[in-house]
Amino acid sequence: MKRREFGTLVGSMAVASTVRPSLLGAQQKAMPVIGVLHTAVLNQVVDLMGAFRTGLKESGFTEGQNVSIVYRWAEDDYERLPALVADLIARNVDVIATGGGDRSAIAAKRATTTTPIVSVIGGDPVAEGLVASLAHPAGNLTGVSFLTASLTTKRLGLLMELAPQVRTVALLANSKNPQTSSVVSEVSQASRARGVQFHSFDAGTEAQINEAFAEIERVKADAVVIQADPFFNNVRSQLIALAKRNSIPAIHERRAFVAEGGLISYGTSLPDVYRQVGISVAKVLKGARPADMPVVQPTKFELVINLTTAKSLGLTVPPILLASADEVIE
Repeated sequence: MKRREFGTLVGSMAVASTVRPSLLGAQQKAMPVIGVLHTAVLNQVVDLMGAFRTGLKESGFTEGQNVSIVYRWAEDDYERLPALVADLIARNVDVIATGGGDRSAIAAKRATTTTPIVSVIGGDPVAEGLVASLAHPAGNLTGVSFLTASLTTKRLGLLMELAPQVRTVALLANSKNPQTSSVVSEVSQASRARGVQFHSFDAGTEAQINEAFAEIERVKADAVVIQADPFFNNVRSQLIALAKRNSIPAIHERRAFVAEGGLISYGTSLPDVYRQVGISVAKVLKGARPADMPVVQPTKFELVINLTTAKSLGLTVPPILLASADEVIE
């Protein structure tokens, strides 16, 4: 994203978050209003919000021209979500788009049975009670599911391809994430199946991350799998620095980690997910009902490897892994 586009996007999101009720009411008469509820900090997801706006634009809606967007940021404090979504509902938004983990989707679902909701969903939306089924959501919520939990074992396999000497693996997880228990269970089983020891460490704060890496060093883990979690994305510089300091291979969910010096990432293309959410929100604005809109499944996955980081760790990337990578950073 160009610097000018970045500034325009951040400015519009900041202004939209502070619109006075009287002005917002006037906007609602002239154009539909989208409420965005996100768990993260604004500057960590500018690229994702840009992709969301792209999806809207592809479908005929441009912010400030024929649609208004009100943004609400929890800034990693999940306790704020109920009040933030209540504010959006009080403003009579036409549809709520949620992101940054399933907590925001759950908060919105609990707050209203009538306002349409389109969510970025990381786990199993049926098991979490968000929808009746993927094909027929049945309620007021639909969205895009990007398979966070099930991809974690895939990441473990890729990490062990890159670092075959691994005998003990650590999982860094956030117990505040609704998917954590299933992720821990799946990675534990996958580790046993591969004949490696497994340790899981909870890290829901920056201080806990430091403590977890100290424990990872104590148990002499050979590699770290970082759970896909909005909080970890927000503190990726800390995670990358600690992995480098401890000379330990780590795998992440997003390209952004690898671009900043992380070793390897694999996961759904989040910008594409948010673009799909924008397209689905546009369908709602045009009259579609979430109950009749199947939950969209991801189709684009990205494997990114940082050769410089691999070399610093003494790792030789197997040719077959290089050939299958979507991007290699040197």
